[in-house]
This record gives sequence, structure tokens and C-alpha cells, in this order.
Amino acid sequence: MLPLVLDQVCFAVGSKTIIDRVSVEIAEGPRTIILGPNGAGKSVLMRLCHGLFAPTSGSIIWKGATNGRRRQAMVFQRPVMLRRSALANIMYGLELAGISPRERVLRARDVLEAVGLENVADRPARVLSGGEQQRLALARAWALGPEVLFLDEPTANLDPGAAREVESLIGQIRASGTKIVMTTHNLGQAKRLGDEILFLSHGRLVERTPVDSFFIKPASAEADAFIRGELPWN
Repeated sequence: MLPLVLDQVCFAVGSKTIIDRVSVEIAEGPRTIILGPNGAGKSVLMRLCHGLFAPTSGSIIWKGATNGRRRQAMVFQRPVMLRRSALANIMYGLELAGISPRERVLRARDVLEAVGLENVADRPARVLSGGEQQRLALARAWALGPEVLFLDEPTANLDPGAAREVESLIGQIRASGTKIVMTTHNLGQAKRLGDEILFLSHGRLVERTPVDSFFIKPASAEADAFIRGELPWN
């Protein structure tokens, strides 16, 4: 994966600055967790990285990429399910990616089996449970073979059992070679799934540090207050 470079990125809506002069390079390797209090700009930063939003100023580029983009996918807190079967949801994404019809079927069935949903392949996606829908959303993204997968609070609406299944699946996707960049409000999850923390406060990147260092000895007063529960969580 080529590094994703953010250089003095700002994003504003009207007179409100949501992301304020963020500069960071996100490269292959460590699992990157974006943390911060409510309103820090975590989800907006994720959407900027994925290209869903354009920065108001500054630049976001895949360093060295010839076409400006890499193979990437994003899964949201509330996944959007198409009005079709679980299998067809995955195949539709593969069709948009230009995958041949035969390969679409094979790849979709393989990834459904990998996430434990082969038994619901023909069921309408919208009648699946919340945990099943999130696993399907991850399968749909994974089928594309992304170099980087952006995850925006992927377990926020799930019960503990479903959340554990999703965490396990994220581990499988990472083991397959995909870079994980993820937001979460769950500090325990950040410790379990992360290698490094990007900590945001008021739209600013306050610190970037390994997970263990962040929780043992945060470098900023904002992060210390957040860990101790003195700043509102998202």
C-alpha cells in the first residue's frame, strides 16, 4: 500500500471548522485507530481520507499513485443494504468494480463463507440481524480486495456477542493483508484492535503514538482527560 498523505487538511461547513490543519502520513503496516471526544471530527476525517468529502484547503494524495487513488473500501456504523439478497449485495459491488460474472459469483460465495454467512446467501439482506448486516458489509468490502479498509465505528450499534464476531472478522481481513483504519468510541476495542492511535480534539491532530504508550502515558492534556473520562465520548 502506498502511503496516504494529508498535508495541512482543513474542512469547514459554513463558518465552522471541523478539521483544522491536519498533516499525517498513513502507511502500510500498523492498525490505525482514530480516537477523540464527541465532535472531534473523527468520522469527517475518515470520509476525507476515503474521498467522500473534499478538503476545504490542503491536500490528500496517495503518494506515488499514478491515478491518485488506491484500492480502498469503507464500512459505516449503519451499513446500507440494497434491496436484494446477501449474495447479490456482494455481487453488485463486484460488478461495479468490473469483475467478470463468473468471478463475481465465485468471489461472493467465498467471502460469504469466510464471514460465516453462507447459510443466508439467498435471504434478503435487509431482514438480517444488525450483526449479520455488519458482517455482510465487511464481506462486501473485503470481496473487493482493498489495500486499505476504513471502518467508521463498525460495532457501535451491536450487542457484545455480535461486536466480538465483527472484531474477529476485522482481524481476518487484516491478516489477509489489508490495512485497517478505524474510528471507535470503545477504549477497550482500541487496545485490542489497534497498533497506533491518532487522537483528535476540536478537529486538530493532537498526537500520534503507539497504543500502549497512549494509554499508559498520553503526551497531551486532552488525551489524558479523555482517557480518564473527563471529555465527552462520541
